[in-house]
Amino acid sequence: MDRMIVTLTVHPSLDRTISIDAPLRVGEVQTASAVREDAGGKGINVARVLHASGSDSLAVLPLDPADPFAAALAAEDLDVRAVPVRGRTRANIAVTDPAGETTKINLPGVALSSADLDDVIDVVAECARDAQWLVLAGSLAPGLPDDAYVCIIRAVRERLGHEAPRIAVDTSGAALRAVVADGRPDLIKPNDEELADLLGAALPAADTLAEAVHLAARGLVPATVGAALVTLGGDGAVFVSDRGAWAATPPPTRVRSTVGAGDSSLAGFLLADSRGADPAASLVSAIRYGSAAAALDGTQAPTPTDLPTADVPVRELHH
Repeated sequence: MDRMIVTLTVHPSLDRTISIDAPLRVGEVQTASAVREDAGGKGINVARVLHASGSDSLAVLPLDPADPFAAALAAEDLDVRAVPVRGRTRANIAVTDPAGETTKINLPGVALSSADLDDVIDVVAECARDAQWLVLAGSLAPGLPDDAYVCIIRAVRERLGHEAPRIAVDTSGAALRAVVADGRPDLIKPNDEELADLLGAALPAADTLAEAVHLAARGLVPATVGAALVTLGGDGAVFVSDRGAWAATPPPTRVRSTVGAGDSSLAGFLLADSRGADPAASLVSAIRYGSAAAALDGTQAPTPTDLPTADVPVRELHH
């Protein structure tokens, strides 16, 4: 039986995806062919995919009880634990053209105080007691320090001891640097650009992007993080742990929107891992879910019936 996966989204968003029939022309007027709105934020996106796949999940987020975002979230039929705060959830706008090229504009969200962070920590520690994974995902809300995720990780581990879940972190920039420096997460999920930014240097020279990512990630795994799942867009993904490293490439996919594809990849990986799959099989699951998400409009959560059935080649990487 699945053990619960808990996600935390401290900077949720109403994801508004606008589809246009031609490439975006800056400075000109274009007509949208479709618009959809989804309750989003990286942790919520992960929870939506897990829920759609029948996995036991719980999404934790700060939310003003009077915020209209609550109605959009209720429509997702997720198990949710809201931490009361004051302020209206931000909106993220994505413009997607027929080739799947996506332009995003992310608005600032609700500012959280140190007292709000303490409340979030209390709720997360309570909810994570019986969880297999805790996922800390997305950018930090305005007002939070760069090491907010580190504070959450330490509190959960101190309060739950041997009952603490494994912790996955999907963020970037200063928040990711703080987690890698002081948080010792069990898993991080950057993309290749975020990995290079984390290291403060270009990826090492190598014959392929996967091999370059592997070399770069080896500087982190297992010294400061337990494992790294690095997504590479159309080039697939690489998983690196102390047990080895693997690269996988996606099947041919007609890309409709890349928004949320990385979140779906993480959900696919955790879904397989939580059910006992080995690293290579979990990586294949990540690729299938990420590809399925890219083939859907907006930030729709792929279901098992959306997954591509074509072969996903996996190869082991060596030093």
